[in-house]
Amino acid sequence: MIMNTASKTRRTEAEVTGFQASPDLSAALQRVLVDLIELQLQGKQAHWNVVGTNFRDLHLQLDEVVDFARTASDTIAERMRALDAVPDGRSDTVAATTSLPEFPAYEHSTGDVVDLITTRIYAVVDTLRTVHDPVDAEDSSTADILHQLIDGLEKLAWLVKSENRKV
Repeated sequence: MIMNTASKTRRTEAEVTGFQASPDLSAALQRVLVDLIELQLQGKQAHWNVVGTNFRDLHLQLDEVVDFARTASDTIAERMRALDAVPDGRSDTVAATTSLPEFPAYEHSTGDVVDLITTRIYAVVDTLRTVHDPVDAEDSSTADILHQLIDGLEKLAWLVKSENRKV
């Protein structure tokens, strides 16, 4: 007699559920989200108020940082939703919970803006690296997204900070 093994491996509807983020995973992704939103806002503030030598190139480069942060924040927020977590990108939440240093008001020279923005990019990378291992322990797919963001942001930091580099 031949036994049907398929019926022993087939699951019922009730046994099939989607992966849901734990409160810790949700909190880690929320930290990343607010820092990316803040980087986007600070990048635009710098973009509008940078002056000096090599203005145009840096002005355009800041838009690349803003675009990356905007796309990355959307990726993180949508990942949170895919895992049944609720992202909070409200301005009050971002201002109250971001780890980025406050961006100074008024105009700034290109050299100062390079340093200010590079510091803020590295602040986001630090958040990503801080949450990475706990995220990876729970959800390696989400950790893969964090890897991509770290790679992209570190490349942007290198490109921006090279504006001030002297050899």
